[in-house]
Amino acid sequence: MWQVAAIAAAAAIACAAPARAQGGSGPLSFLDNLFTGSFGNGTGNTPSPQSAPGLPGQWSGEDGASGHPLMTASAIREAAANFDNCVAGMWPDAARRNISQENYQRFTAGLTPDLHIMDLMDAQPEFTKSIWDYLDILVNDNRLAKGREVLAKYKAQFDAAERAYGVDRTIIAAIWGIESNYSTQVGDRSVLQSTATLACIGRRQDYFKEEFLSALEILNRGDLRPEQLHGSWAGAFGPTQFMPTAFKRFAVDADGDGRRDVVDDPADLIASTANNLKKDGWQQGQRWGYEVVVPQGFNYMLADRAKAMTFAQWQQMGLKRANGQPFPATNEKVYLLAPAGAQGPGFLMAQNFRVIMKYNPAEAYAMAIGHFADRLRGEPPFVQPWPRDERTLARAERLEMQQLLAQRGFYRGTPDGQFGGQTREALRNFQASIGTPADGFASADVLERLRGR
Repeated sequence: MWQVAAIAAAAAIACAAPARAQGGSGPLSFLDNLFTGSFGNGTGNTPSPQSAPGLPGQWSGEDGASGHPLMTASAIREAAANFDNCVAGMWPDAARRNISQENYQRFTAGLTPDLHIMDLMDAQPEFTKSIWDYLDILVNDNRLAKGREVLAKYKAQFDAAERAYGVDRTIIAAIWGIESNYSTQVGDRSVLQSTATLACIGRRQDYFKEEFLSALEILNRGDLRPEQLHGSWAGAFGPTQFMPTAFKRFAVDADGDGRRDVVDDPADLIASTANNLKKDGWQQGQRWGYEVVVPQGFNYMLADRAKAMTFAQWQQMGLKRANGQPFPATNEKVYLLAPAGAQGPGFLMAQNFRVIMKYNPAEAYAMAIGHFADRLRGEPPFVQPWPRDERTLARAERLEMQQLLAQRGFYRGTPDGQFGGQTREALRNFQASIGTPADGFASADVLERLRGR
C-alpha cells in the first residue's frame, strides 16, 4: 500500500472499503493521503493515516479524533512518560521468542516515542478522492513506463517467481509500483520506533506489541539490518510494504543467501510478494475481474459481494463484457461491483480480486492493482467513461448522510464520515424506497433527497 506525501491534501476513497494503513512520511504517505482504512497483508484491522496537525516528529498535544480513552492527550502523556518501562517490560516476551538479551538491549537502546504518530493514527480525512481520480493518480504513464523497465530488468527473478508460485508477474510489478513507486518512496521512519510507540501508547497496543516483537525477531535472525528496517508510521517496510508479522508468514529466501531480504534483494522481494498472494488463494492464469456493461433498469441491489453468481447467470441478466469478448466458460462465481453507481462502468470481480483485497482491503486499491497489471500486459484503459462531473462529498457531508440514513432507519452503525459496506447497503435501501436506481453511490443528489429537498 503507502511515501513522501505526493498528494498534499488528506483524502479518502469514497467508494472503498477501509484501506491499508501503511502511513507516515515514507513510501505509503503517498497512498495514505488518498484513502483511509486498515492494514494490508492480511491484517485488515488498523486505521490508516491522513495528513495531521503538527510537523513531522511533533505531536499536536490534542485529544485524538477517535474519542478512545487511550487517545486523550492526558493518557498519551502518561503513557509516554512510562515508555522506557513499557519497552523494558516486553523483554520476557522477547526472550520466549529466542531473542538474545544482548540483541534486545542493542536494538532497543535509545528508543524514544514518536508522538506525532498519535496524530496520524487518529486523523480524520476532510475530503475524498473519487474512484476515477484515484485511478488516474496511481495508474499513469510514468509509473507504467517504470513498471515495464522493472519487468525487463528483473526478468529472471520474475520468471523464477512465476514458476514457483503461479502468480502473474504484472500483479507483483503493480504492487511494487503502487506501494513504493518502485522503491523510490519506501518510508523513512524506524520500524522499531514506530511499533514500540504504538505498542506502549494509544488504542492499539496489543496489536502493535506483536508487530514490535516480530520486528525484533527479524533483526535477531539477521534477515535485515536495523538501517534497512525503515518504513511507514505503522511499521510497514520494503518496496511492497510488509508488516513485520506478514514478513514472518510470507518472506522467503529466493536466492539462497541465508537472508530473507525484502528490502534490497529483488529476488527475495518478488518471491515473497508472490508467496503472500499464493498463500492467500491466488488462482494461476485467472483474471482479477472483467469490465462489464450493465443494462438500463438493472437491479443494483444485486451489486453486492455476498451475491456472487456464475458468468452465465450474469449474462442472462443482460450483462456483457465491455470489450465485446465472451465471458470465460467456467462455473466460477463472481460478484458485481459498481464503484460509481449506475452512472459508471460495472465490474465482475473474481477470486483473484478477493486475494488482492487480502493484501489491502480496499476495493479502490484492488482495482488499481488489477488495472495497472492489465496495462503492463499491454491491455487498453477501461472502455466506459466515469461520471467525472460528479461532485465528491466532503467529510461533513458524508457524516450528515450517515446521520440522515440513521434517522430514517436505514443505517445502524455509528456515523463517522467513512463509507464502507454498511453505508453502501443503507444507501441502496434508501434509494430503493424512493424509486431511484439502488446503486449505493453517495452522490450529492442522494444527499439532497435525504435532506428532503
